[in-house]
Amino acid sequence: MGPAAELISPRSPRVTAARRLTRRSFRGKERRFLAEGPQAVREAVGHRADGLPTLLELFATPDAAERHADLLAAVRAGGVPVHLAGDDVIAGISGTVTPQGLVGVCRFLDRPLDEVLAARPRLVAVLAHVRDPGNAGTVLRCADAAGADAVVFTDASVDVYNPKAVRASVGSLFHLPVAVGVPVGDAVRGLTGAGVRVLAGDGGGDRDLDAELDAGAMGGPTAWIFGNEAWGLPEETRALADAVVRVPLHGRAESLNLATAAAVCLYASARAQRAPGGCRAPGGSAAG
Repeated sequence: MGPAAELISPRSPRVTAARRLTRRSFRGKERRFLAEGPQAVREAVGHRADGLPTLLELFATPDAAERHADLLAAVRAGGVPVHLAGDDVIAGISGTVTPQGLVGVCRFLDRPLDEVLAARPRLVAVLAHVRDPGNAGTVLRCADAAGADAVVFTDASVDVYNPKAVRASVGSLFHLPVAVGVPVGDAVRGLTGAGVRVLAGDGGGDRDLDAELDAGAMGGPTAWIFGNEAWGLPEETRALADAVVRVPLHGRAESLNLATAAAVCLYASARAQRAPGGCRAPGGSAAG
């Protein structure tokens, strides 16, 4: 074996700049964010925004570099700088209790709402007043898994680039268009104008999800608005929707947590849209 590669200094300007990205103000100023772990880095390597590579540089512990040699080879092949760093440096950048040894610095990749709407989306998740980054990232992941066309983070929701939200998305942040900082009223008006039915997902809704499915009302282009983890959606937001829909509780549980309820709603729409007559059915309607 050759001599060990030199580790980047904890006081290096690159390390300092990366560490600052744990703070929202610096992320917004630099329009950069952190992606931690092999899955997120792997997705970032192949992602481009506005024709530019999303991944700008990578920090890796020697152990992680050895365990993920193929991934680091792909990063280097793309011309992205790789900095070997000690465990203390990676821990300081990632801010997690058990860092995974890989942290990438990435460009912001959100898209303007107008661009999202121009693509005529058929399934959209709108996060309104969602404050917990773990929940936000998990809903984004659920939307990706259900085949959604976009996710919208309103201006009252947590930052999608919060490191906890990025980790919770498990790479899904790089899979579908995300619009950020959109006033909820603007989001609803834009979606409605694009022919999308807007449903508010709320445990106090006057319509039942099963009944909506049985009535055949779920097959068209749909956007779901999801609210705060503790107090749901405010009345003014509920009033913007075409309908307020609850997930039925057939057992004795008091409620579902946000991410679970979002997954149920999004998959209900995904199934209805792919059924005969749905907007995604083979040879079916192209409603919206």
